[in-house]
Amino acid sequence: MPASPSLSDALGHALTDKRIDILRQIGACGSISQAARAVGVSYKAAWQAVDTLTNLAGTPLVARAVGGAGGGGAQLTEAGQQLLAAASAMAQARGAVLSCWQATPHAGPALARLAVRTSMRNQLPCVVERLSVQGQIVRVHLLLGLDGRGAGDGPVALASRITRESAELLGLQPGLAVQALCKATAVSVERRGRVALATEATVGVPSGTHLLDARATRVVRGGSGDEVSAELAGGLQMVGFAAPDSGLRAGSPVVLRVEENAVVLALAEI
Repeated sequence: MPASPSLSDALGHALTDKRIDILRQIGACGSISQAARAVGVSYKAAWQAVDTLTNLAGTPLVARAVGGAGGGGAQLTEAGQQLLAAASAMAQARGAVLSCWQATPHAGPALARLAVRTSMRNQLPCVVERLSVQGQIVRVHLLLGLDGRGAGDGPVALASRITRESAELLGLQPGLAVQALCKATAVSVERRGRVALATEATVGVPSGTHLLDARATRVVRGGSGDEVSAELAGGLQMVGFAAPDSGLRAGSPVVLRVEENAVVLALAEI
């Protein structure tokens, strides 16, 4: 992953977001599990917070140490410390701006609603490669990663189908940095050997479906499905669900199946 962090991407969310609080607690107590308890979230949610912020920053924010069932130790990297410092500065600046406008009849309420948080756990920085207009629908071709260049064997491609009006309102154009959002429940996970990648064979793969090569990093068993956290080429993290009793474990090669209609695009403006 790139060595220099993209603080603007990682901070393109409401500063009341618990992800920043989790990062701050990790720096204070040196433990992801303790940070989770301090913020009032599950250990798994704390891991997801770290993964998402790392995706958005483009560089590791936490150095982790392997531990027991309660989780190992952890400390902030230099990039993680920079992110917290920037978050504090932004919080002070935002507070100063809001204090000037909160008494204004219209501007105050509007500013309060500008910072939108989302339940979508998969938030991936990417770059628009090109746009394909298909009637009233625009197929937005994306390259994952902060610069769209990916790593290893090359860039990882994804696409989103949106309306022409949405594409126009967002001002989408090649080279524009955006965020691809997708619910974890919309990502299907299968063992790598059971499905061919779209880059190898498209037979049996419906149009509008992307198959992403990945490696499982964490697996949580569940009666309705196994929740799988996986790492894509370039270090980006995604979460999806496999069938119950999938047999997957950390290190298993997997394929993530994502429908283009499930991918939402967002712009982060600060």
